[in-house]
Amino acid sequence: MKKIHIKDVWLFVAQVLLLSLTLLSPGLISYVTTHDIQVVWGSLMVSAYWLAPAIVVYLLNFYLFVPMLWFRHRRWLFVVTDTILIVFSNSHMLFKDFQTLPEGTLAGYSSFLIFSLLVNLMAIGIALSIRYMMRQSEKKQKEVEAELAWLKNQINPHFLFNTLNNISSLTQIDADKAQDTVMQLSDLLRYAMYETNKPKVPLEGEVEFIRNYIELMKLRCNEMTTVYSQFSIVNCQLEVAPLLFISLIENAFKHGMNSNAPATIDISLTQKDSTLVFNCDNTNNPKPTKDRSGSGIGLENTRRRLNLLYQGRYQWEQTITPDNIYHVKITLQL
Repeated sequence: MKKIHIKDVWLFVAQVLLLSLTLLSPGLISYVTTHDIQVVWGSLMVSAYWLAPAIVVYLLNFYLFVPMLWFRHRRWLFVVTDTILIVFSNSHMLFKDFQTLPEGTLAGYSSFLIFSLLVNLMAIGIALSIRYMMRQSEKKQKEVEAELAWLKNQINPHFLFNTLNNISSLTQIDADKAQDTVMQLSDLLRYAMYETNKPKVPLEGEVEFIRNYIELMKLRCNEMTTVYSQFSIVNCQLEVAPLLFISLIENAFKHGMNSNAPATIDISLTQKDSTLVFNCDNTNNPKPTKDRSGSGIGLENTRRRLNLLYQGRYQWEQTITPDNIYHVKITLQL
């Protein structure tokens, strides 16, 4: 059985209210202008006589015929079913004994009948149009969700392999530190697998993940590389998209480490009110021209996620300073 979402309930309620208002509006107008109950009742009867069939046609098409017939490519059955529905719902007008009409009113009645049938066809068209717009919106939403899921999962798998190799080496040097590192890796993987399935996560969990990630990445650094990290979070319950900055941190270590000269990696995350600022600076050590694996992918993925999730609510800075420091700054409005 298909799960009923709250938005579907609200859509149904909104449509019923709007259609009810359309049906009752002639009576309301009559009441405001005449205050005569008999006139109001007559207006409601005329409204129900001409508009009720179109409302029935719209609702049945919106909730049954369009999704179950039209979208399943049973177009001929859709046309036949709607034809039968229009004839049946308008039978009180179509099969009326025209000889009982007052003299001189046949032409007017025929015009109203044609107009009523056109309104029924318009109701079908409106139901189709709204369903198409909803379907396109849902399709777009699914595409965005799929792309976000793909982008979120682009943490380099080499990170895991390198970390395991570093832990393996560490067990021979410092068993206690190796055990702590395994726990950090376990917490990191647990968070990445189980805590990031939601569109947004509390800052508290994200900061702890980044801390663990940096500590594990530091295992790859030699004595020539200095790593700084600073976190200033006032409201840990504010939410942010998960794993948003990890690719940038990974790039900082990938391009910032240097075994031949002093290098620096400086990462900070600051929150004030509803503004979150991520800074990442690293000594710029470009990879050799022949080794361009993964070059730029992390930046592209991050910018793509920002455009999808925070369009119009973020600022991006990316520069190389005169003293050869690669600088990236992201300012988010949460």
